[in-house]
Amino acid sequence: MGLRNLTGHYSSNTSSPYTNEVTDSNDSQEFEFHSPRITNPFATASNSSVEEIENNNNNNTDSNPQSNDSLLSQTNSEIRYLHPQDIQAHIEQDYKGHYSKKPQTLGTPENKDITGRFIQTPPTQTMQRPPVRSNSENTFIQATPPYDRYPVVNARMNSQATKLNNAGPFSEHTNVIVGSQGSGLNNYLNETTGSTSSSSNYNPALLQPQDFSPFGGYPASSFPLTMDEKEDDDFIHNPDPEEEARLDRRRMWDDIKNMNTRSFFGLIGILVLLGAGICIFVILPALTFTGAVQHKDPVAEKGGHSSSSSSGSGSNSNEILTYYRYPTLAAIRMNLVDPDTPSSAKTRKSMDGSSWKLVFSDEFNAEGRTFYDGDDQFWTAPDIHYDATKDLEWYDPDAVTTKNGTLHLRMDAFRNHDLYYRSGMLQSWNKLCFTQGILEVSANLPNYGSVTGLWPGLWTMGNLGRPGYLASTDGVWPYSYESCDAGITPNQSSPDGISYLPGQKLNACTCDGEDHPNPGVGRGAPEIDIIEGEVDTTLGVGVASQSMQIAPFDIWYMPDYDFIEVYNFSTTNMNTYAGGPFQQAISAISTLNTTWYEFGQEAGYFQKFALEYLNDDDDGYARWFVGDNPTFTIYANSLHPNGNIDWRRISKEPMSIVMNLGISNNWAYIDWRMIFFPVQMSVDYVRLYQPQNAISITCDPEDYPTYDYIESHKVAYTNANLTHWVDAGFSFPANELTGNCKSSNFEGTVVLGD
Repeated sequence: MGLRNLTGHYSSNTSSPYTNEVTDSNDSQEFEFHSPRITNPFATASNSSVEEIENNNNNNTDSNPQSNDSLLSQTNSEIRYLHPQDIQAHIEQDYKGHYSKKPQTLGTPENKDITGRFIQTPPTQTMQRPPVRSNSENTFIQATPPYDRYPVVNARMNSQATKLNNAGPFSEHTNVIVGSQGSGLNNYLNETTGSTSSSSNYNPALLQPQDFSPFGGYPASSFPLTMDEKEDDDFIHNPDPEEEARLDRRRMWDDIKNMNTRSFFGLIGILVLLGAGICIFVILPALTFTGAVQHKDPVAEKGGHSSSSSSGSGSNSNEILTYYRYPTLAAIRMNLVDPDTPSSAKTRKSMDGSSWKLVFSDEFNAEGRTFYDGDDQFWTAPDIHYDATKDLEWYDPDAVTTKNGTLHLRMDAFRNHDLYYRSGMLQSWNKLCFTQGILEVSANLPNYGSVTGLWPGLWTMGNLGRPGYLASTDGVWPYSYESCDAGITPNQSSPDGISYLPGQKLNACTCDGEDHPNPGVGRGAPEIDIIEGEVDTTLGVGVASQSMQIAPFDIWYMPDYDFIEVYNFSTTNMNTYAGGPFQQAISAISTLNTTWYEFGQEAGYFQKFALEYLNDDDDGYARWFVGDNPTFTIYANSLHPNGNIDWRRISKEPMSIVMNLGISNNWAYIDWRMIFFPVQMSVDYVRLYQPQNAISITCDPEDYPTYDYIESHKVAYTNANLTHWVDAGFSFPANELTGNCKSSNFEGTVVLGD
């Protein structure tokens, strides 16, 4: 069987392109061959090119039809170029989708078939091809029409589509020759019976688009696409809304009528539970509240006191232990010693070799602790600006938290309250205080050990002054004085400007009836710094300033250095800064290892810093440590009388603990280029040791009380915007030295000035 050549022209004497048999030239069928249009609407050609192509086409039409190969090649290359103004018209002419359907009219125009669809007018340039006669075995050739997005489906087309689709691609009785002008109306269908026929057998009723569905090539008649077609299960997919609404209204009643035994007892059980709940949680509490039901008092049955007596036999009541209302604590702990503290740290050796007991510790191992007011039982992170030293940061509780077993005080360049930096402070004020002992803190300092500017601090202050609240510290910081002389007066009664302090507010000779926590005792809020971090710009290493700050002051702020001991002058020296008009600072400077900082080569290590002190008037001392090595010691005799002032004492006040990370031009030169925000100071633990016979971890000891005094002046301790005692609405109490009054509780001697 010969190969089919679908592109060639065959004369009556040539072989059929479909069989090897020779066809009769007398039996011919004449049809038109339309030149294919170019598929690219943007192709352009000059007028001369178009005319030349058309002339070539006309010549090819007049040529010998027997020249099949040449005619075929010329015909296949024939292209009709469209001018730009004709592109839209041709696009609309080729489009046969849903929106091309025109409303049918009563009359049938000449350019419509009997179905009412438009017939595309064949192009003007045509070429007559020799008739092609089929052999005895008729062949059906059907070209797939272009994709029609919006097929028109009706009963008439469904029947025709069924007929066409059932014919198959090669029908024995049908020979369809399809033009090249697209699908639908340009397809010529010839039905033959094997005998000679002509185009008179053309049936216009079959001149319709192929009934192909857009759903994968299946006939559209297989899918009910209109609402007119009904199926048996339509009520399942499209229920009746009115019927559904009627059933919904009767559903509960129908379910109850038709329930089985199991459902019935289940309903009874639900009703019983509901009734029991109402009786227990509604009726019984109401009866109890109104007194209609009496309950037995287990305390009275055991011989105790009953909270009430309805019989009138007596007026018994429960004993009230305290009127203090304890707030809800987020990190409540049952013991002062942290359970995570290792057993090896339960004791520590003091200077005299005795073993002191661990009385408090916080390992900060709990993840994500917060320290807003009321969140923690030992610590509070204030929300203030520390104006006492003109800091550049705002202390925010958000900057203080615990992570990876350490406490983090984070400073970042974050604008807050019109300040450009935010950091954190943690203080135990009025929650946890101690008198005497060893306070040990393990910390990692912020940034690089060679960069100056930051101000990390670990320190303590008397509980009568709250750090950052200037009204509370006015007249008490940093006094540690028990005499009644010039030392309690403003400026120490010295015209040389040695002191700008307002005088000791709570002095020992306060007059009777004046405002004082315990008259007859000099009170104040001295400060002892475990470490204040800074940098030696000459050596390029970090240093620790460890100091005691007291008032009133020695002449030229110079204590008696004969009673100060430095243990290693290669690492520790006395600070050249000895104080100013607001405090006298007895301080020593010790160099630090750069690995104890946050950044740098081999950085990230923690180091211990500690303070050990006893406040005895004769044998008292204060000693500082870096690691396990002592740096220097101040003995009580170094604070002996000097000039017109008497003894200053090592603090006997209950001391609160403070940890903070600040930045201020009042502290050191700030190397802004080398401070890489955010930076943070990390604290691994805080541990407090005290002698076995002198344990005191209260903020309100009997001989140095603070609680009642703070409660009666609460505004000064809670409003950080108040800077002086008088701003809080209070005045300094009068004293026997300057007030022309009597202090019956003062046992000393009032020393009048010359």
